Amino acid sequence: MHTPRAAHDLTDAFRDECGVFGVVGNNDAARLTYLGLYALQHRGQESAGIVTWDGETAFQHKAMGLVNHVFHDEAILDSLPGHVALGHVRYSTTGQSTLNNAQPILVRFRGGPLAAAHNGNLVDADRLRSTLEAGGSIFRTTTDTETILHLVARAYSKRTSRTVEDIPDILREALAGVEGAYSLLFMIDGRLVAVRDPRGYRPLCFGRLRSGGWAVASESCALDIVEAELEREIAPGEILILNGPRPISSRLTPEDSPRSFCIFEYVYFSRPDSFVGGVSVDHVRRNLGRHLALEHPVNADFVISVPDSSNSAAMGYSEASGLPLEIGLIRNHYIGRTFIHPRQSLRDFNVRIKYNPVADTLAGRRVVVVDDSIVRGTTSQKLMHMIRDAGAREIHLRVASPPIRFPCFYGIDTPTREELVASVKEVPEIAEFIGVESLGYLSFDGLLDSAPPPRKNYCVACFDGSYPHEGVLETGVAAAEGRNTR
Repeated sequence: MHTPRAAHDLTDAFRDECGVFGVVGNNDAARLTYLGLYALQHRGQESAGIVTWDGETAFQHKAMGLVNHVFHDEAILDSLPGHVALGHVRYSTTGQSTLNNAQPILVRFRGGPLAAAHNGNLVDADRLRSTLEAGGSIFRTTTDTETILHLVARAYSKRTSRTVEDIPDILREALAGVEGAYSLLFMIDGRLVAVRDPRGYRPLCFGRLRSGGWAVASESCALDIVEAELEREIAPGEILILNGPRPISSRLTPEDSPRSFCIFEYVYFSRPDSFVGGVSVDHVRRNLGRHLALEHPVNADFVISVPDSSNSAAMGYSEASGLPLEIGLIRNHYIGRTFIHPRQSLRDFNVRIKYNPVADTLAGRRVVVVDDSIVRGTTSQKLMHMIRDAGAREIHLRVASPPIRFPCFYGIDTPTREELVASVKEVPEIAEFIGVESLGYLSFDGLLDSAPPPRKNYCVACFDGSYPHEGVLETGVAAAEGRNTR
């Protein structure tokens, strides 16, 4: 769903909604969660927050900004005691970009404190919200996550007991009518509970902390930073309760439910040092580059990447093509949430503050530029102009994914279909628009052959329009238009 982008997000690519991280069974839970969120910063740079529980009281701190800005003082972490912590970094796809919508969301009901952090997007959120409001529920945010909390609280209130055995039944009842993508972390009765939707759109994994206790994370790279050994991924449709020596696992749905893991996690979202689907993301991205080189060879002097998300694919392209890999673009890693624009007009300022070409390398050369994706095409256009201005004689753009022709409604901030350049232009027209000698996209088969099998387990709707949920395109467009008029 189309929402305003934060000032720091200057790429032409998708942005994933959120990253979640939680710790249980460790008295340093807040600090460990801070580190985990730091490793997941790439998944959300709009706001950050942590909720903790010390056995009697729930504490929270959240604010707009990057993790190190939100938790800029040691005293803030000192104010979050407890052996359970729930953390979140957000990039909004539904709900406004405000502190009120920052997560985790902590509520207090007659069952006690309840907190949730969510990565994903519900395709039926508006319907669920309307039903709850008609029944008297009052909302203080515009996020899907609060809808889920209402459902859980309602299911919880029907129970007379509050034992660990009740939690799976409560969640099954609460999530029975929910459609869409959700990798969820709950803090319930002093326990950390992880839930992944039956189709497994978004990643979620857990590990054992060397210092004691358990950690759950959107990606395994966040477990590495807190010295937690990766146990395994949380399975699609699994409920995992963590609060003791052994996790308690149960199911939302049967294990043979259809799968729809977002293949764009391999293309762009996940960090290359993470393991997703049992394989290294870096390995998959190198495969993307190798297939791209075989499908779209070109007579050139060398290969460069659009850093950083395309580095691995560019390595794969270089390996398969035999062309050397050079550093042609330098990326500024220190862009904050805001910056001061120059008073005078400066062409392509947003791109120039993020990238700078290595003119001595590019001048007079035939360059293959490898990028992970093209969405609107406007950033690619500015970047190619910058490379041309640095003296490149020929520019051959190679894209490590197929043309993106359809919006996503499962937790990604994408433009409307009319704004997607591949939806309104053919490849030669895109090449002319961007300003390159040639343009080659990875084929659909090349994409699927690069990722772990089986092919049927992936959501590829942004490429082919085959949404896992019937009617989601019409529903999603209508919902987005409704939110934009609020």
